[in-house]
This record gives sequence, C-alpha cells and structure tokens, in this order.
Amino acid sequence: MPALDQRLPPTVFIVDDDESVRRGLARLIKSAGMAVVSFASAQEFVQSYPRDVPGCLLLDIQMPGMSGLELQEQMARYQIDLPVIFLTGHAEVPASVRAMKRGATDFLQKPVDGQVLIETISQAMATNRLAREKGRVVKDIQRRVERLTEREREVMEGVIAGLLNKQIADRLQIAEKTVKVHRRRVMEKLVVKSVAELVRLVTKVGR
Repeated sequence: MPALDQRLPPTVFIVDDDESVRRGLARLIKSAGMAVVSFASAQEFVQSYPRDVPGCLLLDIQMPGMSGLELQEQMARYQIDLPVIFLTGHAEVPASVRAMKRGATDFLQKPVDGQVLIETISQAMATNRLAREKGRVVKDIQRRVERLTEREREVMEGVIAGLLNKQIADRLQIAEKTVKVHRRRVMEKLVVKSVAELVRLVTKVGR
C-alpha cells in the first residue's frame, strides 16, 4: 500500500489479517461517521501510517509475521503515537495483561458488540486528541525556553525558586540591575506577565 496522505482527518486504523473482519469493522466504523483505513498486516501499517494523523489503532493480536503485541512493543521506535485497542478471537488472559501493562486502551474479544466497540473507539480518539493538544502546547513552550540565553535561564531558575532580584544577583555574582534586565527579557520571550504565570508555564515542560 502506498504512503497515505498526511492530511487525513482523525482516523481509526484497523490492522487485522482477516479480510472479512477488516471489511466488517470498516463498515461499522464508517456507519458511525468516522474515517477508517485498513491494513492486512502490522508491517503494512508500519510502512504506510502517516505519522501526523491522529486517531486510534484497532489491532489484532494473532497475525502472521509481526504480531499485534510485537507491534505495540515497537510503536515508540516506529514513532507511532496512537492509543491501541486490541481485538482477538482467542481468550488469552496473559496476552491481555501484557497489552494493558504496556498502555493498551482496551482489550476486546471477537465477536465484539458494535456499540461497545464504537464507544471504546470514541473514548480512545478523544484521549489521543487531548494528548496531541497537550504535546503541541509543550513543544511551543519548549521553543520559547530555547530562545533564552544561558544567563537568562539562570535568572529564570532563580525567579521560579522564589528568590528576590538581590538574592539572584548575589548567587550569580552580577549586578541587581542586570538581573532586572534579564528578568524582563525572560518574561518577554516566554510571553508571560507574572511570576505565577511563569511558574505554571515552565512546570508544563517539567523544568
């Protein structure tokens, strides 16, 4: 399958080696108004998945070649950031435990109830959307922080720690007037107007 268009809307990606299962799932998902793309193998999915498209992954566990669990293990390596819903025709309790421990959203046994599946997919899609929005916010903050000079970062750390300008000046062995200049630049570059806002912003990127 050729590479898919990166401009796809939020999409449910089905990976199952059974063609009849893929067709049935695709019909059900489309009837709920969701976009869907199907793949016959994990390898095919890895080669064609457009990395920037949000959604969720509906994944069979038992497949020839790379299994669903093996794909889940390798998703970070393949830069695939999608919630995973496992489907299986086998009552494999150990496999389900492994899948859930690795972050699977859910584990459903075939034949799955259509309403249950649609509800599970909807929840997974919402989770992915929120995670991606948070990721965009964090990247934007990181870009702003990267604009700071080394000295500005040192002053920022002092401000976040609750130090007064004089205390920061003593710690860095610079003039208090210089601290005020760097502090103003930090606020301008990070686009914040108060220390409280600065702390909240920087906390989001784990600094």
